[in-house]
Amino acid sequence: MRLGRRLRIALDALIARSSLIPNDPLLDPDLFDWTAMLRANWQAIRDEALAVVRQPDLVPLLDEISPDHQDIAPPGKWRSFFLHGYGFSVPENLARCPRTADLVARIPGLNSAFFSILAPGAHIPAHRGVTKALLTCHLGLIVPEGRLEMAVGPETVRWAPGETILFDDSWTHEVWNETAETRVILLLQVKRPLRAPGKWLADAFLWLIRKSPFVREAKANVELWNASLAKIERSHGLDATA
Repeated sequence: MRLGRRLRIALDALIARSSLIPNDPLLDPDLFDWTAMLRANWQAIRDEALAVVRQPDLVPLLDEISPDHQDIAPPGKWRSFFLHGYGFSVPENLARCPRTADLVARIPGLNSAFFSILAPGAHIPAHRGVTKALLTCHLGLIVPEGRLEMAVGPETVRWAPGETILFDDSWTHEVWNETAETRVILLLQVKRPLRAPGKWLADAFLWLIRKSPFVREAKANVELWNASLAKIERSHGLDATA
């Protein structure tokens, strides 16, 4: 990851030149057909997310799962329920959200998918994603009234229930939830459409990230969390899918 950060400027410049879509901070979601599929099925996804967030303490904090996020995760306020992460699936979580699992399985070039759960008063400071090779899509699920917005480069956007936001998170971005309620979205990362030679370098870089200690540690932490949760549920005679 340290090496990747040092190479990021040069790599991102090459990826930008190889991109088959604009390099703007915010992009038209309809560049990808699957965003319409998400919008058409957002209520089914929302219902599964609601079942997850009814017991928020059973969803891990992002900085506990991914220590790489400790610098930006507001303490105790950002939880993430992973379905996929850098090509790795989380079978227990997919089983709890079968409709969402089926929908995201249809997305070409999927890298990661998770419910991002941001508590009231949370602020995610300005930061950048690891590579321009990935694009990020947000599907609004639970969107409280009040100041709830994200700045991406020079642009500012607000989520809406059932709507998608597509953006390039290699631009500096920042999030505020100054409402009195929890915000929940489905967050997806997908591969940017590229021509050679950028595609070759992007695929190689993503392969290295997948093999990195950053991803291996996060994967192990998710597995440990789910194993501990299953053990507690068995001892109390509970059903994790209830």
